[in-house]
Amino acid sequence: MVLLEQSIASAGGMNHPFSDRVSDVAEKTAGSVLFDVRVDGDTGIQRIAAIGYAADGTVAIVMDRDGQLTSAPIDGNGGPLVAELAAWASLPMSEQVGASYLDAAKSLVAGLRRSGRIPK
Repeated sequence: MVLLEQSIASAGGMNHPFSDRVSDVAEKTAGSVLFDVRVDGDTGIQRIAAIGYAADGTVAIVMDRDGQLTSAPIDGNGGPLVAELAAWASLPMSEQVGASYLDAAKSLVAGLRRSGRIPK
């Protein structure tokens, strides 16, 4: 977890796209990016991604409206939403167009907020 936080802190100062920053954190911490999506319509969060760590769980990376990154562990309640978003992300782009991920992303963000893991 310390390495993850250090990786996020060092990625935060870069002027790179969110997806590059998330990929960099995943690579440095031996995780894999499960999904990376926009959260349209949310007043505080622009994007959310998840990094999976095999048996060690899943961590969400969120980017606020100011471009700051925050990490939060995802508990079992968020597991089905992570699975839904990861399934959407694994679809070919031609199929992603016809399937919406936004409800799952907003529900995951709301759950992380309720748990106090990300700012409201």
